[in-house]
Amino acid sequence: MKNNIDEIPSGGIGIKIIGKIADELNYTPTSDSRNCLLIVKYYQPSQPSRQAGYFKRASDFFNSFYWLQKQRTPQSKPSFNQPLHKISLKLNSDIKGVSQVLGWFESCFLEYLPIPEAVLQQFKLAAVEGFTNAVRHAHKNLPPETPIELEITVFSSRLELKIWDWGKPFDLTAKLKEELPETSLFSRNELGFMLD
Repeated sequence: MKNNIDEIPSGGIGIKIIGKIADELNYTPTSDSRNCLLIVKYYQPSQPSRQAGYFKRASDFFNSFYWLQKQRTPQSKPSFNQPLHKISLKLNSDIKGVSQVLGWFESCFLEYLPIPEAVLQQFKLAAVEGFTNAVRHAHKNLPPETPIELEITVFSSRLELKIWDWGKPFDLTAKLKEELPETSLFSRNELGFMLD
């Protein structure tokens, strides 16, 4: 991996990759003067693997201590909009943080949830590309201590990745039209995601 941010090739590849992965994509300023990139990926839950079975048994064991509480307040199956799992990470604006983003994915037990492996790998790539774009573009002229925050929320049939930066806001739709001509390897017509 190149350690100097100026040596990393540009040309809109990151946004093109994110656009290919995302089912929904949104970039909006927030009330606290930050910007939030939202990447949504839908999936069909996969059958749990044998490893997931071990994790589930351990989880069931620890959850059994809450048996009485569950008996008092019966809970229904999680709804479409009820988060199953949420994790977050805060990093400085340093391209070397990509290894921390990858380590974060490995340490958060997402592989034990019923998410297809291909979806997890695509989502990991979107996180790396989103973080890299925040470092390279949004924080280009900001001090390296400027934080970038990432958050993954797992729902029953979708993943959401939010990446907050402190850069100058921009129009994502206009940028995509500029970077993605009507006919190319990554054309807007082929991406298939929805822009909010």
